[in-house]
Formats: sequence, structure tokens, C-alpha cells
Amino acid sequence: MSMKVKAKEQLQKVGTYAGKYRYVMMPELYTALTQDKVIKEAALRSGVSRGVMQACWDAAGDVIKAWATEGHSVALPGLGTMRFGLRAKSVESVNDVKADLITSRRIIFTPDTDLKEELAKTDIQITCFDRDGKEVKRVTSTSGEVEDPDSGNTESGNNGNTENGGGPVNP
Repeated sequence: MSMKVKAKEQLQKVGTYAGKYRYVMMPELYTALTQDKVIKEAALRSGVSRGVMQACWDAAGDVIKAWATEGHSVALPGLGTMRFGLRAKSVESVNDVKADLITSRRIIFTPDTDLKEELAKTDIQITCFDRDGKEVKRVTSTSGEVEDPDSGNTESGNNGNTENGGGPVNP
């Protein structure tokens, strides 16, 4: 299994590279899987009926939402944990603490170790396109780092890159 990424040469309009062409990477998005498709596949793999799987899916979603909104970090089987968080401005005095200091509410997902290891081992295939849409290079990364959202650190993997074709990715 591998993830596909495209690097497209684009004219930068703002920032340090404004007015220059740079290769910008973005994932090639696959179609979104519907809840119905996921339930159907889970029912097939588990040997339970779709109706039972639907009931379990709905109940699990309700429990996760209820517990997460109460402040718990909730386990998601085989994936990790999710919790709610927020960003807020700080103030010097307790008298200045008020609700409008909250700038955003967030959903924080922390992957478990097995999932991070699987992601680190997953090949990433990068196809580079010039500004005219012509394919100019292909690169495959065979391992890499996985960001840890709680600490801001990354977990290192071997950085085994192989290249096919020619031309710079980031001139």
C-alpha cells in the first residue's frame, strides 16, 4: 500500500517566494468512504449483520461524543485516542479571565504506536508536474517521520528515498 502525492510547480503570490515558481506538494485525495460503505465492510469482516453493525456504530459514536465532550480522552480501537481541546489567549489577572478569550475549539487525535509505525513504513509516491502540467519526475519515499500532535516532536524512521526520472523537485 502507498499514498500518492503530487508536487505541482506553482507561482507563489505571497511570502518569501512571491513571484517565483516553486513545487508545492499536496496529497492526491481519494474518494471519501461513506459511513454505509464502512459499516458494510465491517459487518462483512466481523460476520455480524449490517443492522447489528449499524447499531453498534451509532452507539459507539454517541458514547465517544458524550465522553469526549465531558473532557475525557477516548480510545478509538486500533487508531489511537481523540479528545477535545481549545486555543485561548492568556491574561495576567484572574479578573480578566472570560469566555471570549477562547479563540478556537479543536478535535485532537493522537495516533497509537502501531498506527504511527504503519504510517512511517508506508511508501509515499510523489509525481512532479511542471507549470504546464507535464510530468517531470517521480520520487518514492519508503519510510519517514510521523508527527506527534501532543508533543510537537516527530518519530524518526529511516529516510530511504529513491528517485526515478530527472529534474529538481524544489529548484
